[in-house]
Formats: sequence, structure tokens, C-alpha cells
Amino acid sequence: MLMARERIISSESTGHEEEQVNYALRPRLLDEVVGQRQVIEQLKIALEAAKGRGEAMEHVLLDGPPGLGKTTLAHVIANEMGTNVRVTSGPAIGKQSDLMTVLTNLEPGEILFIDEIHRLAAAVEEFLYPAMEDFRVDYTLEGGLGGRTINFKLNQFTMIGATTRAGLLTAALRDRFGIHFHLDFYKPEELKTILTRSAKMLGVAADDDALELMADRSRGTPRVANRLLRRARDYAQVRSDGHLTAKAAEQALEILQIDTLGLDDLDRSYLRTLIGMYECGPVGVEALAATMGQERDTLEDVVEPYLLQIGFVLRTRQGRCASRAACKHMKMAYKQPQAEAEDVAGLFNDDNQP
Repeated sequence: MLMARERIISSESTGHEEEQVNYALRPRLLDEVVGQRQVIEQLKIALEAAKGRGEAMEHVLLDGPPGLGKTTLAHVIANEMGTNVRVTSGPAIGKQSDLMTVLTNLEPGEILFIDEIHRLAAAVEEFLYPAMEDFRVDYTLEGGLGGRTINFKLNQFTMIGATTRAGLLTAALRDRFGIHFHLDFYKPEELKTILTRSAKMLGVAADDDALELMADRSRGTPRVANRLLRRARDYAQVRSDGHLTAKAAEQALEILQIDTLGLDDLDRSYLRTLIGMYECGPVGVEALAATMGQERDTLEDVVEPYLLQIGFVLRTRQGRCASRAACKHMKMAYKQPQAEAEDVAGLFNDDNQP
């Protein structure tokens, strides 16, 4: 069984070593950021306004699939503001005292970046509310009848929260962010620009058509694009003269079993199950996960976002349905989904379906 963390085209980070490489490739300033133009333009205005007033920037919430640059944007904002960024994550903050340690050590204007903020414990999240609103916290030193609560005043700071599942955030937490941005998948031409920059920084001699080929198969995700570039570089070094041509890139991706749309074995297994065993759906995600031997979260967070983006899968009230385009790509027979809503089923009869 192919696990999500083993996938070359997974948008999830594979660990510390990859993060070190990605950190070296990250843009430092807003002018160096490729793509997400609407987000960047709004950020420029917010940053200029904050610097003009000499204040910390408003709290920022970033949501979107993994690998699109939420952590990168947090570091870019810190660089633009000329301050430091403290990085942590929701699962790492298990109790109020963990958060208290972080908050009281923040210098004026510093940025606190919390990844996977939707995974904060309820008690920790509530402890965070006055810190975000009034830059203070009420901390209980001792429990029981003799317990004492002390009010700590904090330095003004900027909270940046990142989440891949914005729907799991409570309304109370979401409302305390003054700025909310959603990051979208990147276009192939934007990914090619990113790959060109990364190739130069890595010292890789690569042809334009090789970079275009990898951009087309990177699932709209910069993290995946940079990972494919490193794997193709290794192939060119071992099997060729080190120069990355389109042929070398194609052969490297063939070994990795990544097809022309950037789908791998797990994606194709998902589609084969949906189309073959469940006759294009509708079928519930729990049934799909059980049939494939995968976790539900793996399908929802890792597999489905890109398949939804390219129109291969549709979520309906009755369950997941496969499109005619998905069947064509998989070379499997198409059967109209038996969804109750005729207008939903009709989407798959549209000749303009991608």
C-alpha cells in the first residue's frame, strides 16, 4: 500500500531535510514571490500601512492546500516588517503553559506563526483570544481554592495562522484575524518561473522544455515542483551528463510513475476504485477509504484536492462522483453517476467538462 508520506508528488513536507532545502529556495521579499497576485497586492497595502503607522501588522489567517507557500509568506511578511518570526504548530501546543512561554517571550512587533492552527486544543484556543485582541493573558498559577490568576501584559505582536482545513476553525478564532487569505493552486507558467529560479539556485543546467514538462506535472504546487526538479537533477547526474533535458525529465518522471497530469499510483488507485468498483459513484469517502485501505484524512487532504481542481471528481450530498474526463484519462468506461439531483449528474454530460 502506498502511503501519502511516501509519495513524490505529495504536497506534504517529507521532513526536516526537505524543509532545509525549501528554506534556501524561498523568496525573501514580496517582489520575489511568484503567483498569488491578489494576495500579494493586498499584503503590500497592509504592510505599508502598518509600517507607516509604526504598528504591528494585523493578525493574518492563511488557508489552502499544503505546499502552496503559507510558511513562506509568513517569513516574507517578517522580512518585510524587519522582524523575527517564531514558528510553532497547533499539535505542538498541548497546554496553556506551552503557549504562555511562547507569548511572553515575543518581542515588540515579532510574528508568531502557528501552522495547522485548526488543531489547537479548545482550552489553548480560548487562552489565545485575549492575547490576540488585547495583548494580554490571564494565567492561573495554582489550581484549587488557593489558585491565583495573574494578568500578564504582552508586547504587541502579529499572529499568522495557517490551515489546510479552514472549515474546522471555530468562528470565534476565525473572527479574531483581521486579514484572511486563501491560497490557490499555481498555473503552469508560474511554476515554470519558480523552477527556473530554483534551478539557478541549485546550480542545475536545465532546458526550458524540461522545466515546462515538470511544471505541467507538479499539480499546481511549488513544493511538488521543487521536489520533481531535485529528482530529475539526480537522474540527469547519474544517467546522463548532468544537463537536464526534456528527455531526461520525461524518463525521470516515468521511473517515478508520474503521468502526464501529475497523477501517481495513489491517485490512479483512487480513480480505479471510484470508477471500477463503484461505477463512477456516488460513493461515500468512508467506503472509498476502507476499500483502498487508506485513512479518510489521507483521501480528503492529500488525494482529492487536486482531483477536484482538475474536474476529475465532484463532491455531492450523495458522495463522490467521477467525471467523464477522469474515465477518459484512466481509459475506463464511463457510467453516469446515479445522483439524486439531476442537475449534478448533468454536469458530467457537458461536452465542455475538462
